[in-house]
Amino acid sequence: MENEISPEAQVAELELDAVIGFNGHVPAGLKCHPDQEHLIYPLGCTVLIQAINTQEQNFLQGHNNNVSCLAISKLGEYIASGQVTFMGFKADIILWDYKKRELLARLSLHKGKIEALAFSPNDLYLVSLGGPDDGSVVVWSIAKRDAICGSPAAGLNVGNATHVIFSRCRDEMFVTAGNGTIRVWELDLPNRKIWPTECQTGQMKRIVMSIGMADDDSFFYLGSTTGDILKMNPRTRLLTDAGPAKDKFSLGVSAIRCLKMGGLLVGSGAGLLVFCKSPSYKPIKKIQLQGGITSITLRGEGHQFFVGTEESHIYRVNFTDFKETLIATCHFDAVEDIVFPFGTAELFATCAKKDIRVWHTLSNRELLRITVPNMTCHGIDFMKDGKSIISAWNDGKIRAFAPETGRLMYVINSAHRIGVTAIATTSDCKRVISGGGEGEVRVWQIGCQTQKLEEALKEHKSSVSCIRVKKNNEECVTASTDGTCIIWDLVRLRRNQMILANTLFQCVCYHPEEFQIITSGTDRKIAYWEVFDGSVIRELEGSLSGSINGMDITQEGTHFVTGGNDHLVKVWDYNEGEVTHVGVGHSGNITRIRISPGNQYIVSVSADGAILRWKYPYTS
Repeated sequence: MENEISPEAQVAELELDAVIGFNGHVPAGLKCHPDQEHLIYPLGCTVLIQAINTQEQNFLQGHNNNVSCLAISKLGEYIASGQVTFMGFKADIILWDYKKRELLARLSLHKGKIEALAFSPNDLYLVSLGGPDDGSVVVWSIAKRDAICGSPAAGLNVGNATHVIFSRCRDEMFVTAGNGTIRVWELDLPNRKIWPTECQTGQMKRIVMSIGMADDDSFFYLGSTTGDILKMNPRTRLLTDAGPAKDKFSLGVSAIRCLKMGGLLVGSGAGLLVFCKSPSYKPIKKIQLQGGITSITLRGEGHQFFVGTEESHIYRVNFTDFKETLIATCHFDAVEDIVFPFGTAELFATCAKKDIRVWHTLSNRELLRITVPNMTCHGIDFMKDGKSIISAWNDGKIRAFAPETGRLMYVINSAHRIGVTAIATTSDCKRVISGGGEGEVRVWQIGCQTQKLEEALKEHKSSVSCIRVKKNNEECVTASTDGTCIIWDLVRLRRNQMILANTLFQCVCYHPEEFQIITSGTDRKIAYWEVFDGSVIRELEGSLSGSINGMDITQEGTHFVTGGNDHLVKVWDYNEGEVTHVGVGHSGNITRIRISPGNQYIVSVSADGAILRWKYPYTS
C-alpha cells in the first residue's frame, strides 16, 4: 500500500508540555520527595515528577500499562514503580534514577500485578509484593539489580497480602499485611532466605487497607476496612491496642502515617482526615476532604503534608492550623470532550461524567468547575461570542452555562430521546445544532430569552458522534455510528449529501477551504471526501490498532491531528497524507483532540481522565 506509514526514521517525536492528571486510586500513590521540592505520583503508565513551587514537570515513561504502586528510597536517589499487566503475563517493576530521571533497571518476576513496593532504610533492598494471581513476596538487591529471594506472601488459609512496609532502622526487617494476614519478616542474607512470623491478633479478624511504621520501629499501625486501627509490636508480634472503640472511621482507614512527635495522621474512605493518638484514637484535629483518602505523604518532618483522594484531588495541609489548600485537581472519569473558545488559546474547557471544567492553559489551573450531579456530559462547545458554554447531557437536555461564573443560563428540556451525544454552535451565535443517541439532528434557534426547535432532521439510524459547522453557517456535517456522515443544508434544512463507509464514524472535520472533509472511526482509516458529491478522494491507514476517536485540523489546513485507542497523538501532513510527528504519553484511549487557536498547542484528552498538552511542532 502506498499509504503505509513511511519508515519510522522520518517521524519526529511530539514534545509533551504538561500533564493534568493524577490517579487517585493508587494506594499511597502520592509521594513527597525527600528534597521537599517535588511531588511524585502516577498517572496511567507514566510517573509524574511535579515541582511543588513551579509549573515544572518531568515524566518517567517506561511502563506499558497502568502504574499500580510507587516507592521512593529514604535518601531519594531511587524511585520504584510497579504496574498491572494481563493475566498470566509478567508485570514489571522499574527502578529509576531520580536525579537523572532515567530508567536504571527492569525487575520482572511477578505475574499480573505489582501490589506494593518498599525500600529498606539504607537503600540496600527493595521488597515487592505480587498481586492476587501471584501472591509472592520478593526481596531485590538494589546494587545488583537482581532478586535475592522470594516466598509466598501469606499462609494457605488466609487471604492475600496487599501491603508492605520496611523497618525504619534495619535493612533486615519488613512487614506484610492484607486480608486476615499480618507477618513480620526477617531477611537472612547469607542463606538468601526470608523468614516470616505470623502476628497474633487474637479474636480480631481484619482486612488491612493501610499500614504505617513508627520512626524508631517500636510499633506499626494497621488501618482496616472495618474502620479501626491496630497497633502491633514488631518485636513481640503481639497486638498492643486497637481503636477507636465507638466511632469507627466510615468506609475504612484507607491511609495512615506516623508522625515523629508521636500521634498519627489517618485518612478514611469517606474523606475524613484526622490527627489522633493511641490508645483512644479519638480525633484531636479533623477536616473533611472530597473523595476517599488514598495517600498521606509528609514534607520533611511533617510540619506540612499532602493528601491525595480518589477524586484526583491533591491537598496541602499545614499541621499547626490543620486547614487544607487544594493544590491540584483533575478529572477522575473519562474525559469526553475538549474545546477552546473562539480565537484564544489562553483557556479551554473539558467535560467528564458530571463535570465541566475550565482550565487556564499555561498554568494547568482549574478556573471553574460546573457540576450536574448524577449526569454525564457528552459534549461541549463555546458560543463564538464567549458568553456561554453549551453542553450535551445524557438526560436528553442541552444546558448553557456562563463561562466566568458557571451560572446556568438556560436548559432545553427533552432535546433528544436517548441523550444528547454531540453539539455544535454557529458563528453568528443564533443557532445550536445537536445530535442524539437515537440519531436525530436538531437545529435550535437561540434568542435572548428563547430557545426554539427549528427542525428535526431524521436520517441517521444510530447515535450522532460529531458535528462540525461550515464558517458561513450555511452547511454542517454530522458523523454517526451508523456508518454515515451527512452534509446538511442549514438554509433549506435538508440533506445535501450522504457519505457511506463500513465503519462507526467517530470524528469529522472540514478542511478550511471547505470543499473537502476528513473522517475517521473504528475502521482506523482516515478518509478524505468531496463535499460536493460525497465521493471518496483518498484513504489513509490511520492507526495499527484500535479506533480513531478524535481529530482536528489547523486553520491553514496544512496539518491535522488524530488520536485514538492506540494511545498515540499523530500529526499529519494534509497534502502528503503522512504522519510527521507522534506523541507518546497517554495510557488510556484518547477520546478527543484539539489544536489551539494560533497553533501553539495540541490538547488531547483520554478515558483515564488525563489531559495532555503538547507543543505544536510547526511555527505558523
